[in-house]
Amino acid sequence: MVGIRGWPRPVVLVLETLGVAACYYGAGRLGLLRRLVVDDAVVTPIWPPTGVALAFLLILGLRAVPGVALGTLCVVLTLSSPAPSTAGIVAGNTAAPVCAYLMLRRAGFRRDLGRLRDGLALVFLGALTGMVVSASTGVALLAATGKVDAGSLLPVWLAWWVGDAMGVLIVTPLLLLLHRARRAPPGAVRWKEACGLAAVACALVPVATQTSLSLLFLVYPLLIWAALRFQLAGSTLCALAASVLATLAATDRRGPFTGLTESEVMMKLQAFNGSMALTALLLSAVITEQRNTRKSVERACQELAAALEHLTAGDRPRP
Repeated sequence: MVGIRGWPRPVVLVLETLGVAACYYGAGRLGLLRRLVVDDAVVTPIWPPTGVALAFLLILGLRAVPGVALGTLCVVLTLSSPAPSTAGIVAGNTAAPVCAYLMLRRAGFRRDLGRLRDGLALVFLGALTGMVVSASTGVALLAATGKVDAGSLLPVWLAWWVGDAMGVLIVTPLLLLLHRARRAPPGAVRWKEACGLAAVACALVPVATQTSLSLLFLVYPLLIWAALRFQLAGSTLCALAASVLATLAATDRRGPFTGLTESEVMMKLQAFNGSMALTALLLSAVITEQRNTRKSVERACQELAAALEHLTAGDRPRP
């Protein structure tokens, strides 16, 4: 069977564009399932499409831009009828991941997230800096159309910015991990420990996010265990599960979010999701970098020992 890479290039580009747009649209629909109101503006605690867009840009390059723009347009049209501001929102939501991608590429970012500098770059360049573009554009258009008053600009901007940044911190590492796992050969996996970690997570995370005793901190030992033993794969999946359950509890006003105002719910949820995502990403990057360094040192020692053995064998007197 002829692979897709053997097809004509225009056909491949069209299929890639439609695939990126479909993934972006699907992520947008998932993100819109749970919303919060901040000063009369509807925002999402996590906006997965930003993570999807940045991941595709890192994998495909700038040829993913049309798909991101098309997916953004489809999501916007499901929320409101076409208007002059629609083009601005599409431009802002497309430009944000593109700016993040360009900054990451200039910083020498590696998709395997095997170095601490890669984790820091994704946090500070991809998430915190890049998503300023989309938040600023969106809030400016809301203010220009009279949907947000001047006193609510900062809270809405912060909620928008953090929601987009959380999409990058949680979704992008997961997609990059799945892309790498597709190409990497299967290795020896500690299935018993992985099943144990999953069982503990299934028991602990719902308790931490559903009880009113404010036990969200119980998630962090689980993240540390996952990062120490399974690096990015374990910590990312744990962070994703905890973030989803915490978002469900926050939007339903259950567990540690009971009795809080809209702004308090948003601040508490974003503080938890942000600190958890940072812990998972940076800790796994540090551990992976240390393991890679140790493997490099072990390989160098083996090569040195082989070279010394070869030299000593050459110096031995022949019988």
